[in-house]
Amino acid sequence: MADQSEENGSDFSFTRNTGGLGLPMIQTNKKPADLEVCHDDSTPPVKAQTIHQLHSLQKKRSTPSTPVTASTTFATISEEDRQRQQLQSISASLASLTRETGPKVVKGDPASKGTHVDDHYHVSTAFNVSDSALKFTHVLYNLSPAELYEQAIKYEKGSFITATGALATLSGAKTGRSPRDKRVVKDDTTENELWWGKGSPNIEMDEHTFLINRERAVDYLNSLEKVYVNDQFLNWDLEHRIKVRIVSARAYHSLFMHNMCIRPTPEELEEFGTPDFTIYNAGQFPCNRYTHYMTSSTSIDINLARKEMVILGTQYAGEMKKGLFSVMHYIMPKRNILSLHSGCNMGKDGDVALFFGLSGTGKTTLSTDHNRYLIGDDEHCWSENGVSNIEGGCYAKCIGLSRDNEPDIWNAIKFGTVLENVVLDEHARDVDYSDKSVTENTRAAYPIEYIPNAKIPCVAPHAKNVILLACDAFGVLPPVSKLSLAQTMYHFISGYTALVAGTEDGIKEPQATFSACFGAAFIMMHPTKYAEMLAEKMQTHGATGWLVNTGWSGGSYGLGNRIKLAYTRKIINAIHSGSLFNANYTKTEVFGLEIPTAVEGVPSEILDPVNTWSDKKAYQDTLLKLASLFRRNFDGFMTYKIGKDQKLTEEIVSAGPIF
Repeated sequence: MADQSEENGSDFSFTRNTGGLGLPMIQTNKKPADLEVCHDDSTPPVKAQTIHQLHSLQKKRSTPSTPVTASTTFATISEEDRQRQQLQSISASLASLTRETGPKVVKGDPASKGTHVDDHYHVSTAFNVSDSALKFTHVLYNLSPAELYEQAIKYEKGSFITATGALATLSGAKTGRSPRDKRVVKDDTTENELWWGKGSPNIEMDEHTFLINRERAVDYLNSLEKVYVNDQFLNWDLEHRIKVRIVSARAYHSLFMHNMCIRPTPEELEEFGTPDFTIYNAGQFPCNRYTHYMTSSTSIDINLARKEMVILGTQYAGEMKKGLFSVMHYIMPKRNILSLHSGCNMGKDGDVALFFGLSGTGKTTLSTDHNRYLIGDDEHCWSENGVSNIEGGCYAKCIGLSRDNEPDIWNAIKFGTVLENVVLDEHARDVDYSDKSVTENTRAAYPIEYIPNAKIPCVAPHAKNVILLACDAFGVLPPVSKLSLAQTMYHFISGYTALVAGTEDGIKEPQATFSACFGAAFIMMHPTKYAEMLAEKMQTHGATGWLVNTGWSGGSYGLGNRIKLAYTRKIINAIHSGSLFNANYTKTEVFGLEIPTAVEGVPSEILDPVNTWSDKKAYQDTLLKLASLFRRNFDGFMTYKIGKDQKLTEEIVSAGPIF
């Protein structure tokens, strides 16, 4: 047997001397190194004694994303003390005002066996102890998109990963904002500072009612096993940024705000401290309809004195975004900074353009230009330092989306993006953007870095051009007009566009829509306050105002034709280049608008709308109809003084239509 073993090249041999069992014994013989035919790929055993320990080895702590330099300074406190301070701050945010001053909070997912309840914070109190004080509230703090995906898929019904990697989710019964359910606390200060009454978006509530709703929201959040906490920033201008804290019950809401607010670095989180403003999103829980000022089970309440916002009865994430925008419309003007509902882009030479426009006017399309840097698509501040984006992300409409018509938005819908209320194939998970089964208001929320030509940080010099967009379905406004300062203020305060609405007998006709400052739903002070600030900024920095009609020409909707997007882009390009500023102009009747005689790439005959109408009397009648609608809308602003004297007010009023 030994000889046979050697002939076969075997590394073991048999011997029959096996003891009492009578079985052959296998003996191994070590081979010389030069005879080895394969290498040993075995590894040392894993450094874990249990599956839980093995899983804990799989994850490591994040390293700082900002390089630490010699000039970088940090507070000289231990990691344990820093964690304790952070938990103390969160506990204070979740404190009930009538019972304990703060719940027991502990970091980590309650489903994780690695969470240690010894590492918690709880503010002691002289109040009677309640049941909620006996439990722990687990805090999922500033989770990454990957972690939030896991939470949403596991715990939130209706959450799916789409074929492109986005997180599709549902906002529940509410698929849009609820402006009639939005309330602002009216106190001695806000009574004089805010815009109240006819036309105002601010519906009052008192302090006591706010505290009732706050208590209801906090009690609900504290009753949960876990809450999500985001500490983030608003405004890319470091000198004027705001610290915000969002406490919510859904991973969807946490990921949405992760995308829409400015994301802090680990170092900035360590020194975050007390937030400047806090949102309590208890949207899955209704308000008490018997509470004073409540008109439904939904209530979105802002208390500027307490620097808090409460959401009850709606899970639509846009309430958080626009609620904070309203807050910025209060905080920023008090710092002499103009807050704007606008898009913004910048040329390679540093020329900055602001785009104002209501839904359907082309604000997003025209402000997104591959030859220019995107500063932001929706919310901005104009300070002494220049223009800055308020947000860290984009909130784009998805209905009818295609790769051809909006390639940047299409490509941004990938891992990390939140898709709201879209319909997707149950197997392939492909999204059908034309499907309105859930709502027409389908949306995508993604970080602004997902747009290739976004400028990071999102700051720019002072604006050179202020472009007011109107989709005039009456067909009587010119494709482009150069505005005087007073005219810019008049049309800014008016905030005009026209929508096409269906009537009962199937006839469609234009309906004029006016939204002060092109964002009346979000402003806090009177529109003339923002107009005054815009006039001062434009005067100081030499900006030019433009009115661009992206609507109809040659007749009203149903008779005329929509102005071609290619022509509008040529007009916008001429504004950016400066060539339109030096063009020859003529003045229209009634509105007194200056229109250029020629724009490169645009047929000259369409520049004056009267030339495109075959029925001149119909044109005149329609022009006077629209002018009367402008005048009627502006009557509500006539009594407000703009500036230090009445001079600017008189100039603005006279800049409207004359007939």
